[in-house]
Amino acid sequence: MRNHLKALRRCTAAGAVALAALSLQPGTAQAADPGPGVVGGVRAAQGEFPWMVRLSMGCGGALYTRQIVLTAAHCVSGSGANTSITATAGVVDLQSSQAVKVKSTQVLQAPGYNGKGKDWALIKLARPLDLPTLKIAGTTAYNQGTFTVAGWGADREGGSQQRFLLKADVPYVDDGTCQGAYGDSLTPGEEICAGFMDTGGVDTCQGDSGGPMFRKDDGGAWIQVGIVSWGNGCARPGYPGVYTEVSTFAPDIASAAASLGG
Repeated sequence: MRNHLKALRRCTAAGAVALAALSLQPGTAQAADPGPGVVGGVRAAQGEFPWMVRLSMGCGGALYTRQIVLTAAHCVSGSGANTSITATAGVVDLQSSQAVKVKSTQVLQAPGYNGKGKDWALIKLARPLDLPTLKIAGTTAYNQGTFTVAGWGADREGGSQQRFLLKADVPYVDDGTCQGAYGDSLTPGEEICAGFMDTGGVDTCQGDSGGPMFRKDDGGAWIQVGIVSWGNGCARPGYPGVYTEVSTFAPDIASAAASLGG
């Protein structure tokens, strides 16, 4: 069985996981579990990652354009008109009075998504936000080295959603090593892995789904290389985090964003 998604962690004593179906339908509320951040992380500084977005169904995301959020396909259910999602942006502290809150208008889930691979989606907001955007990798050139992850999800397996944005660094794990951990559940070429194989201790966790994994490009700017997708538990030795490989889907994401007109 495929291991659980980051928004829907349900660990048994043996560490087995069942995939639960998200209940979002276009124009209705979503019943995703908000969790309950980043295991082994520290608090991000205000303004450090201004393109980070918290979504009301309990997922993260990043501003692909000023009006479109890139997140995970498993955070939504299908494509179409949708006004049920609230995006919170512009702050590290979710309870800050300066938080910008905007409703969704449309959702576009990756065509052909069936729960394995292709874990990306776009959410169009009701209005553009006056905030920076996060560019995405268009080639595999940046699919290596050390990445940064950030989110408001649980800071330990089975823990609670965090009020403050947490961040951490995780190293790249090659496909062969990652497939040794996850077998056929991994989809090489569509997914990229990162984490500390021997020690664990640092990872995204439940409630971080859809958030970006990013690093600096050759010019020193942040660039997104992954989307938080799934994993076995949180920060367990031998089980790195699995992320959507953004470069694989960059043309599709660009085309989908153009179709949303944002």
